[in-house]
Amino acid sequence: MIKTTQHFNKVICLECQYELATTDMMVANCTQCGSAWLDAQYDYDAVADSWSAIVSKRDHTLWRYAELLPIEPSFPEVTMGEGFTPLVRLYQYETLFNHQTIYVKDERKQPTNSFKDRQAALSVQAMRQVGIKECVLASTGNAAVVYAAYCARAGIKLWLFLTSLVPPAKMREAALYGAEVIKVSGTYDETKKVAAAFAKRKNIHHDRGAKAVPGKESMKTLAFEIAEQLGIIQHPDDPNKWVAPDWYIQAVSGGIGPLGVQKGFKELKRMGMIDKVPKLGIVQSAGCAPMVDSFHNNQDEATPVVPKTLITVLATGDPGMSYKLLRQGILDDGGAMVAIKDGDTFRAMRQLASKGGISVEPATAVAFAGLEKMLTDGTIQAGETVVVNCSGHTFPVESHILGDQYAEHILYLPADEDPAAKEEGLGAALKTLDEQVTSIMIVDDNANDRRLIRRLLQSYKQYRIFESRDGDEALHAIREYLPDLIVSDLTMPERDGFSLIEALKADETTKDIPVIVVSAKTLTPDDRERLDNFSASVWQKGGYDTQTLVTHVVDTLGHEPIDVIHQGKSTTEPKDNATEHHSTSKKLSTTQSPVQHTIILIDDNPQDLRLARRILEADGAYHVIEANTGREGLKAIYNYHPDLVIVDLLMPDMDGFTIIDAIQDDAHLRDIPVIVYSAKNISHNERSRLQDRIRSIQRKSSLDRQGFLDMVNDELVNE
Repeated sequence: MIKTTQHFNKVICLECQYELATTDMMVANCTQCGSAWLDAQYDYDAVADSWSAIVSKRDHTLWRYAELLPIEPSFPEVTMGEGFTPLVRLYQYETLFNHQTIYVKDERKQPTNSFKDRQAALSVQAMRQVGIKECVLASTGNAAVVYAAYCARAGIKLWLFLTSLVPPAKMREAALYGAEVIKVSGTYDETKKVAAAFAKRKNIHHDRGAKAVPGKESMKTLAFEIAEQLGIIQHPDDPNKWVAPDWYIQAVSGGIGPLGVQKGFKELKRMGMIDKVPKLGIVQSAGCAPMVDSFHNNQDEATPVVPKTLITVLATGDPGMSYKLLRQGILDDGGAMVAIKDGDTFRAMRQLASKGGISVEPATAVAFAGLEKMLTDGTIQAGETVVVNCSGHTFPVESHILGDQYAEHILYLPADEDPAAKEEGLGAALKTLDEQVTSIMIVDDNANDRRLIRRLLQSYKQYRIFESRDGDEALHAIREYLPDLIVSDLTMPERDGFSLIEALKADETTKDIPVIVVSAKTLTPDDRERLDNFSASVWQKGGYDTQTLVTHVVDTLGHEPIDVIHQGKSTTEPKDNATEHHSTSKKLSTTQSPVQHTIILIDDNPQDLRLARRILEADGAYHVIEANTGREGLKAIYNYHPDLVIVDLLMPDMDGFTIIDAIQDDAHLRDIPVIVYSAKNISHNERSRLQDRIRSIQRKSSLDRQGFLDMVNDELVNE
């Protein structure tokens, strides 16, 4: 049950005005009309009495306004000092535009550099208080990073659904916090549908952003802080005096920020603490401006659009009821909705940095481009006090921390606009995603045995596979990744399989993960008794039918039975300059493995690259990924985790020695066999450097096609 403050007394449906109890704050929809738009209400008369004097004595966080928030920060380990960011006067812009009193509400100072910290702080606290352990969120980028951070602190597993256009830096940032990142090939509105369907299918809590009570209520604190801070600036001798600005300006996607700010100022005016509600300046990117277009056409409801903007963080094409509420606020209290071209946004971004000393992300720059436009065309009158939400900082995330292995990728919607086809596409995407997000940990000190099990599983299903070489490494990885199933050997150095399984079953977070034992060990009656208590099944290496084992794994995970072997199926997309080539040869006999092995071929010489690829493809058993630079080759290795790497030694950007060193230095890659394919005369010292790091060397000058193919077959087919 939600812990409520004494003044939070009911929840109102914004569409039918039906009244719900405060304990219904986290419900998905109004129990009367089914609307998802709910609103918290308080005993404002009780709060108004001496509230400003009480607030001024509290810590400088958003929780100082607890009487008008729906929850209390009962879990201090979740909060990070969010709120009460600086209100900074922008003197340079005042000079540029000959306009006094322009302020920036500097939300870059939040714990994760975004105003969405407010939303996550309340929403995650609310989830924690009702015992929610997993959450699904669709985002255009900023909320993704923030929720990932706060869910990490709260111990809540987060599933993030993002469009494939979200900047990779934001995806990496979210993944660093441990979130499961799912990229969807579609618009943000389509991505929200996928997220909602996934949450329903998996019975996981779905955070609804502006529609949910905690999210919108959190944004009220922006209004409270602005009024309190402006009061201190304008009336330094009266700390209890709060002042509203004439304008509040913010760039808008779904609208949660200005929705909450609008409500906060209205609450302050209702309690007699300010004399007016500021005019709202709603700014959108011209390539995705459904609110602006509909407002200028005097429409009661927004007409959805397909986003066509580089500012992907603001790419919400269907704002729904957010538009209706913001439009009504402007009609009641004044304001404007303006659209800004992408070019003007980037110009404003540079100007704000060079003239004002403030570096912001493009989504924030949209607001400042809107400010410039409204100052220039006279929408903002002389003498009016303006506050602009500086909603977030630039994101200088280092890509090498995670490489490109931070997201699952699904294709969702078909090209046509037929609704039935869309639903069918959604169903197929979710079915595929069920496999893609199902993770299996394989624990075995024998690299060949690990590779065999991985290939068996991935030839039938698109499971995510993690590998560990010993029990200690596995125990740490399992606690971090929490896989859906574990396949473990018994005889391993350091910590053996028995000890590993017993440690997992003694841990509340891992005790319910099923464990399948695959081992060559001859089991004693005592061994079998220990395993009967803890493992799902036991299989003898070399003594099981491969399809039977895979079918057992699939059944254990509760997935659909296996019908056919999808020979040569690829579950990933090529990236950057790494190019995929699929063999069309029919030479693979029925006696060979059904698995098409993945080989990454790295060479800056296009003729040599093409020759090696043709030799491999002619065999019909190999799926070849080309990379013509060292950097692209290493990126492809991280991305695809191939069965074999064939690498030249002489390349201008990153030589083969460096690539081989990188593979060996990564615990997840070092068991991948490497063949050197080079024209270089290799010195004695260089051979020593390659010792124990590669399987063999093929000199280009003495290339024998069949010998080269036999070398590869020995590593992959005949191992």
